[in-house]
Formats: sequence, structure tokens, C-alpha cells
Amino acid sequence: MGKTTSVVTLGGLLAQSGKRVLVVDLDPHGSLTSWFGYDPDTISQSVFNLFQHEGKVPEGLPGQLVADTGCPGLSLMPASTALATLERKMVGVGGMGLIISRALAQLWDDFDYVLLDNTPSLGVLMVNALAAAQHLVIPVQTEFLAIKGLERMLHTLQMIMRSQKNQLSYTIVPTLYDRRTQASVKSLNMLRKSYPDTLWRFSIPVDTKFRDASQQGVIPSVVDPDTHGVRAYRHLLEDLLTLTQKGREPSDG
Repeated sequence: MGKTTSVVTLGGLLAQSGKRVLVVDLDPHGSLTSWFGYDPDTISQSVFNLFQHEGKVPEGLPGQLVADTGCPGLSLMPASTALATLERKMVGVGGMGLIISRALAQLWDDFDYVLLDNTPSLGVLMVNALAAAQHLVIPVQTEFLAIKGLERMLHTLQMIMRSQKNQLSYTIVPTLYDRRTQASVKSLNMLRKSYPDTLWRFSIPVDTKFRDASQQGVIPSVVDPDTHGVRAYRHLLEDLLTLTQKGREPSDG
């Protein structure tokens, strides 16, 4: 769906603007972790360590899990494939839905922005991400099956947010858009019709520079700061910053 590419690109642009940014990998597949050259199968210090303390986060532990990305200002809290066992191992343990919130609370003074790369499936990781988030960015490929998947995911999100009594704002971002293909154009029009209030006004185009960046283990704006994909993400970042800053105004709660 483009979630990892979105996290890396947006995080990289924020870091290049002088912000201190932490990206957190909450996906057992570890794509974000792999992007920066770490192996989710063998890594010993990861987000998984946060969940091994009976619902509590030991003081100082989150800082020990922060890894270097090679990009100044951008840090990573990596994932391990052991995250896939959380549901089974943590049955009956209280407070598991607030682990990430508690961990990030220890790091508030160290970072200006935190971006979470989360699995779209229902479970303890999604519950943690929603509890810690201020705004959701939902990338969706401009193709029919991805749009059907979006419908199911939004239903799941609403269900969790109702149970948490925490209604988050969100932005749906069309990705992998190719205006040369009829399927992509039709899909974008479908998204605009179905989600007029929450769909981002533009789209992220297909861009081979993203693949080049992931192969090199760097942020896309290092490979080419002016490629059309990076320019699109730069516009997205501007809109998200405007949106979230409005959300922090006292009149909005």
C-alpha cells in the first residue's frame, strides 16, 4: 500500500528541514527496518523488547532501542519478526494497548516528530498505534483491490476507535498513481467519489526512484530531491503539517 515508503519519505523530508524525527516499525514484516539495513530476523534490540515487561515500559529502555539510519536527524526504532508472536504470548497481560504510548512518553524531549509504520491488520499493534497517534495517514494504491481493502480497514479502524473512545482524524493518500493507465484513473475517481472529505487532494505517482532509494538504504530525497514522487510527498507533508497544526489549536480540543 506504500506505507513504508510514505514513512521513510516524510520522515526524511522532516529531518532534512532540521527536525528531530523518529520512525517506529510496528510491522512484523520489518520493511522499514530492512530499508535501513537491519535484519528483522536477527536483530536483538527492537520494538518487541518493549512488550516483554508485563505491560510496563522500564525507564530508559526506549532510548536503548533507537538505531541510526545514516540520515542526520532521522532515527529508527526497529522491528523484529518476533512481533508476529505478540498476540499469542501476551494473552491475559494487562496494559498491552498502551505500550507504545508509554515508550514514546519517555522520548518526548528527544524528538519533534514520531512516525509509526504499522501493519493494517487488527491486533495489539494496531491498538497501540491508534492509542499513540495524533493523526492517521492511510496510503492506498490506485487499483480496485486496494480500494476494497481500504473499505475493510476503515471499518476496523472505526471499530477500534469506538472501543477506545478515541476518534482520530485521518488522511487517505492515493499512491502508485499512473495517469497513463485507465485502471489507475478510474480508481482515483472512485476514491474521490467515495471519500471526498478525507482524501488528499493530490496523489503520489509511480516513481522508480523510490525503489532505488530502498535498494540503497537511503531516503528518496537523497537519491533525487526533485523527482516527481518526492515533490508529491513534499506537498503532502505541507498539507499534513497545516492540518495537524490546526488540530492542536485550543478551539479544536
